[in-house]
Amino acid sequence: MRITGGIAKGQQLKLPRNRLVRATTDRVREAIFSILASLTSHLSRGLDLYAGSGALGIEALSRDTGWVDFVDQEPRCCAIIKQNLEKVGLSQKAHVYCCGVAKAFTFLRDKYDVIFMDPPYSDPSINGMVTQLANSQLLSGKSLVVVSHAFRSPLHHTYDGLSLIKERRYGDTCISIYQKEANP
Repeated sequence: MRITGGIAKGQQLKLPRNRLVRATTDRVREAIFSILASLTSHLSRGLDLYAGSGALGIEALSRDTGWVDFVDQEPRCCAIIKQNLEKVGLSQKAHVYCCGVAKAFTFLRDKYDVIFMDPPYSDPSINGMVTQLANSQLLSGKSLVVVSHAFRSPLHHTYDGLSLIKERRYGDTCISIYQKEANP
């Protein structure tokens, strides 16, 4: 797996040796960032939930996002994210939280421009997690939420103030992009 754009383009990332981690392919990551570039010109703060190897957040940092927080509950994944950040020279622009996503929602206080959610495809709690995120203080008026999920497990069109604005399919992978609705 390699970084597809930005200052770390071409750098290889280490992957966890874990069957629970399904790495987002280079092609899908490239498509995600192409879509994001069409939606906004600047992402200053990012959050990578269910981070695995950290590829999505590291790709965001490589493409000029100023800061990314990473969350993964697996200690081996957290160690690999830190190694990957160090390898590409971006560790000073990130923090890794080794805990579950639900727990991270209780202590994270920043507003994020982009939030990546790439849970295991078999995770039945994804709809609940997106709802929790929609009701959290982590979203600003223009936040984008990128959820990777199995095509056979479609998500809702809205989640308490988050509205689906784009959806793309790449094989069994579906990318759903939501935006926080403006308050009237």
